Amino acid sequence: MAPLNKLQEKYDYICIGGGSGGVASSRRAALYGKKVALIESSPNLGGTCVNVGCVPKKIMWHAADLADRLRHASKGYHFENVPPPQFNWASFKPQRDAYIRRLNSIYEKNLEKEKVDYYGGTARLVSPNEVQITPSDGGEPYVIAGDYITVATGGRPTMPSEDQIPGANLGIDSDGFFDLKDQPKRVAVVGAGYIAVELAGVLNTLGSETHVLIRRDRVLRTFDPIIQDTLTPWMEHTGINIHRNTSVTKVEGQKGGELTVHLNDGTQLKVDCVLWAIGRHANTEGLGLEELGIQLDKKGDVVVDEFQRALFVEGKPQLENIFAVGDIQGKALLTPVAIAAGRRLSNRLFGPEKFKNDKLSYEDIPTVVFSHPTIGTVGLTEPEAREKYGSDVKIYKSSFRSLYFSQIEEEHKEPTVYKLVVVGEEERVVGVHIIGQGSDEVMQGFAVAVKMGARKQDLDDTVAIHPTSAEELVTLR
Repeated sequence: MAPLNKLQEKYDYICIGGGSGGVASSRRAALYGKKVALIESSPNLGGTCVNVGCVPKKIMWHAADLADRLRHASKGYHFENVPPPQFNWASFKPQRDAYIRRLNSIYEKNLEKEKVDYYGGTARLVSPNEVQITPSDGGEPYVIAGDYITVATGGRPTMPSEDQIPGANLGIDSDGFFDLKDQPKRVAVVGAGYIAVELAGVLNTLGSETHVLIRRDRVLRTFDPIIQDTLTPWMEHTGINIHRNTSVTKVEGQKGGELTVHLNDGTQLKVDCVLWAIGRHANTEGLGLEELGIQLDKKGDVVVDEFQRALFVEGKPQLENIFAVGDIQGKALLTPVAIAAGRRLSNRLFGPEKFKNDKLSYEDIPTVVFSHPTIGTVGLTEPEAREKYGSDVKIYKSSFRSLYFSQIEEEHKEPTVYKLVVVGEEERVVGVHIIGQGSDEVMQGFAVAVKMGARKQDLDDTVAIHPTSAEELVTLR
């Protein structure tokens, strides 16, 4: 369906942003029979996740993982005539992109099926109930009105300014990673978070000389220490060059050519690509939020209450009809979080009486990292648990190798480490942190257990599935 480009009558609900949260919330509202509009400024629906995030990233991870499996097939598992993997980035990219375009089309069809009016253009709140749309096709701006408005414009990668780091714009961000037409031979990834870890792992496994520049001594510093301490040395073992206590002072060269990266210790790196993965920030500019009095925090995120209602600055009346979901409100920047928050918001606003207090709990949200090997985590880290519960915390953990690696040479056997954080005499499980083959799939089920308040005894009472890595979590001693 083509985006609308004309003034419509008043809506029950307007969603600004066609990513995961906006699409989920608008569709749920439409299911309740409400008249709904959705506004998206980019050419494609689906937001970061579909276009330059979760989905294409996971596809690239699969390609890298397959490269590892091909290497293991001949030496470890004695398959014959298996050549060393040679990845053709240039031919794979169009195929990957075509799949993403199919997903964009599915998003459009779903809006059409649910009778959500889709507007292509940039949005700006001009009153508590009115949104001005500047059409993407260059047409004259116009205004639509709605009883309720949700802002779900997401976020984007943070790039250093030229004032901060001369030559910073010679690099790319994580969005730019998916624009690369050819695989760079040498890459410097700047950052220690999950995006840096994931993209560095893909590049290294597919054969790029990969450098990771981190300000301290370990990656994934917000994760449990056991994750940091396991993954950081393993990344180095696989050939990634980790530069600790390092910052970039200058980048010289030409985009598309050789780049010289100047480091704070006076040394230099010669690479073909600099990839900044130093964080993300909310897309709040130009929306008219501050003019209405909507409160933004120091990072620029919309401040919301437990029901996703946007809070207003002191001196402005608190309105009850403007909301924010997803990355723009700065908590748990994950696609399923935006979807869950958006759907629960529409349930509460437009659904039956049983949903009158529906809201998303931001506690015990599971997440995974598509590193090599993968990571799964839910709940409190050990330091967080000790700060909250003190001496009532007890740790169960185990280190082993997945059975798959029994036939693989020792130097290529990936580590697996599982950790439970439990509290009190009843040993309630408040944290699960796992790294190793299959951890991304294992985590979902155990996240349910944590959300339900499982005790260590509940895990002990569960019969193990053998032989699996997951069974280790129900046999820990």
